[in-house]
Amino acid sequence: MKQLAIKAENISKQYRLGEVGTGTLTHDLNRFWHKIRGNEDPYLKIGDANDRTAKGNSDYVWSLRDINFEIEQGDAVGIIGRNGAGKSTLLKLLSKVTKPTTGNFKVNGRIASLLEVGTGFNPEMTGRENIYLNGAILGMRRAEITRKFDEIVDFAGVERYIDTPVKRYSSGMYVRLAFAVAAHLESEILIVDEVLAVGDAEFQKKCLGKMGDVSKGEGRTVLFVSHNLPSIKQLCNQAIYLKNGQLIAQDETNIILDYYKSDFDLNINTKKFVLENSTLKVNAIEIKNVNDLTSNDEVEIIFDFDSKVKNQSLAFSVNIYNNEDILLFEMFIPFANNSNSEIKNYKTELIIPANILNSGDYFISVIFAKDQSEVLLHLDKFSTFKIEETFENSGKYLRRIPGIIKPKLIYNVY
Repeated sequence: MKQLAIKAENISKQYRLGEVGTGTLTHDLNRFWHKIRGNEDPYLKIGDANDRTAKGNSDYVWSLRDINFEIEQGDAVGIIGRNGAGKSTLLKLLSKVTKPTTGNFKVNGRIASLLEVGTGFNPEMTGRENIYLNGAILGMRRAEITRKFDEIVDFAGVERYIDTPVKRYSSGMYVRLAFAVAAHLESEILIVDEVLAVGDAEFQKKCLGKMGDVSKGEGRTVLFVSHNLPSIKQLCNQAIYLKNGQLIAQDETNIILDYYKSDFDLNINTKKFVLENSTLKVNAIEIKNVNDLTSNDEVEIIFDFDSKVKNQSLAFSVNIYNNEDILLFEMFIPFANNSNSEIKNYKTELIIPANILNSGDYFISVIFAKDQSEVLLHLDKFSTFKIEETFENSGKYLRRIPGIIKPKLIYNVY
């Protein structure tokens, strides 16, 4: 039976908007007075959930509220949720960057954290000195750090700059070295926030491979926050879904991702958008035969809108995402220029050819812009359509063909 690596018990974190720390001196004295009398903190009874789409009634906000979970040793756990869900706050509490308002963690082992660019680095010290500093903070002997040193530098790819103060590093170099240090030094728990997005695609892939080795090969525990759902799916055997500061579910990764995507779809379909301003009015965006599309069909999208201005350079771009939030492509469509455009109604037909999209759910985002730079209207994932699976020859395919796209390619056999 596996041992527990982390146990969170009733973890909550409260912030006061617009203030540093807990708030005013009056509030701090009030807290202290209740504490010495053995009473509960009076400000724990107030505060809004951290829903940034709704206007609150209190100056206090619960970034996290009553979080409870258990993580076993050797698990790789993805933490998912929208911006503001409390993911980074949870990792900061675990890493002891800040203290919880209520509750506590029981942690079995040392924690190495990579929360943001430069975390734990002294900018005046060289890369070499920072490696030894971070190892010492983790309680490692100098000989242990020296044994890992060459491996860390090689992984980070910063050998030429290892004796240069890290304040002169680019953000990418910072992240490369910081991740290499966190992943190679002998901590039992590795915590990684979305900071890897700073690195290039090749390095991100390298990091995912290393985190997989850390979890599966070395039996260490990994906590990974990312909006990249395929990366979560590839790396993690467990996932936690946070929403507005509350823990919605914890389970196997595939189950949580399906839950998150269905919840995400529901939120998209109930969003309201501004469809008109002083420059444009969007009358309709229609997907033809939206309830009867297969990968053998064209996807035809009709845009109907009015321009309210003359002689302006206007255009819109169409972005198609799949249900893992991966941008498949963007189509740029200029419809008016700055010399002869008119105040008039425009209709645009966009056709995605047949045999391009694989079966699955898709979202459309549209950005109307002026002079290819000034955003006029942004309709973010406001509409959905579904491509149904097709089986062209009976019995040929017994399952969905893997992959993002499903092109009908020409091949010859000789």
